[in-house]
Amino acid sequence: MQTFMILFILGVANGQFDTNAVGDRETIVQLFSWKWTDVALECERFLGPNGYGGVQVSPPNDHTIMNDPFRPWWERYQVAGYNLVSRSGDENEFADMVERCNQANVRIYVDAVINHMAFFGGDSASGEPFNPDKLDYPTVPYTEEDFSVYYGLCNTTNQDILNQSSVKELRDCNLLALKDLAQHEERVRSNVAAYLNKMIDIGVAGFRLDAAKHMWPDDLENIYGRLNELKADHFEEGSKALLYHEVIDKGQDPIRATEYTHLGRVTEFNYGPLIVDCIRRHTPLKDFGRFNFAESWELLPSGEAVSFIDNHDNQRGEGQEEIVNFKEPKEYKMANALMLAWPYGINRVMSSYEFETSDDGPPSNEDGDLLSPEIDEDGLCTGGWVCEHRWRVIKNMVKYQNVVRKESVTNWWDNGNQQVAFGRGKKGFFVMNNELEQNLTETIMTGLPQGEYCNVILGEMTDGECSGPTVQVNSEGYADFTIAFDSEEPMVAIHVDALVAGTGNVHVASFVVILLAFLLSLSFI
Repeated sequence: MQTFMILFILGVANGQFDTNAVGDRETIVQLFSWKWTDVALECERFLGPNGYGGVQVSPPNDHTIMNDPFRPWWERYQVAGYNLVSRSGDENEFADMVERCNQANVRIYVDAVINHMAFFGGDSASGEPFNPDKLDYPTVPYTEEDFSVYYGLCNTTNQDILNQSSVKELRDCNLLALKDLAQHEERVRSNVAAYLNKMIDIGVAGFRLDAAKHMWPDDLENIYGRLNELKADHFEEGSKALLYHEVIDKGQDPIRATEYTHLGRVTEFNYGPLIVDCIRRHTPLKDFGRFNFAESWELLPSGEAVSFIDNHDNQRGEGQEEIVNFKEPKEYKMANALMLAWPYGINRVMSSYEFETSDDGPPSNEDGDLLSPEIDEDGLCTGGWVCEHRWRVIKNMVKYQNVVRKESVTNWWDNGNQQVAFGRGKKGFFVMNNELEQNLTETIMTGLPQGEYCNVILGEMTDGECSGPTVQVNSEGYADFTIAFDSEEPMVAIHVDALVAGTGNVHVASFVVILLAFLLSLSFI
């Protein structure tokens, strides 16, 4: 009995770390502020066919409508209630999106805001009344007895976080004046679990826990223990939701990311800046592969991390100076390609809209209704939507990651500075030239089978043919690489699913089998 219980507990714990994705798909795309109808369509027409594992969607909860004088992106985090009515759509549209995406082999991960409730009053997305001044959110329901202030947990003069070095203030006081929920209280725990379970029963695969560092781990553990198993019609029996926690831990923070890793994965905010340091040549690119990666740079272990270059926060707020975004397309493509080529964490790529100020909301009409992304003849988004996930480099490196996902790093090469190359077993090989004024011209061991491969950085595979340049791997696994330093996309990526038709050993083997069969048939004549 004791052994069974240990195995049961381990099984539940492991479920919090798994993406619950289909096959080798694992990369998540954050479709920031998209409508549910548009997410569903994107799953069917693009994400599913191109190997994306899932979508992180914006908070689906009821929220304050900030319509004077504009509607900022952060209104979605002003929680008015747990009804599934938001700027992105209603509950029926949410459920339809989840089902359609699951049918397209793309999972849905919800940005769950459970730390707090809105401090701005006014109209709500659902039209239901609420009153932050009185701590009255009747549709949940929450009253003053459900908030930290009622229990005297926060001792600051205005009940807001004032001392960023105080763990107690960070977890028991109001974050940016948002009304801090008392997760130790039974009704809060029950209401939050019911909210998450409603979405689990609809068919979501997991949750990003917004502002997780502002909640006590023991309270989260209690809530997680109340969560249902995932729907059996889309997930393996006994599967549990993926849980990944927003915890910004730069090393000197009083709250550490490791305090949450027993509950699920954690967003590793140090990973993107390290990659960007390499891309900006502040750190030699050669250092990227010469150490025990996570331990040397004091990152979370790969199995506990969600990795990303940028997200909706650090694009426009704290930390933006450490990262790169779509406004620097060359560096951004290089950073994402390196992330997707290297085996660390669950990769999440960003899909943005254009913005000028840190508060700018998504593309919308004069009534505040979200506009749908328009797709041009090149398959890229227009109308204010950036859609980095559709950029050829990022899209094709997602496919690359799917092919090599279970393979370790092999055949590392570097020039001692800003040129590197490495393989992933015998399935893929990646080369980058980050030198300022030096071309890369090298013959390098790839470890791949003999054949002609499409460079998926610059070309597309269609019916066994490559629309761009190719790389010839010889019988010993070597290939010649040439990358100009001033190329807009100074990289090469090849993998076994991008083998040009008729050029690989597999085709030679097939010919030998056919020849032997023919000769054998002659012996019976």
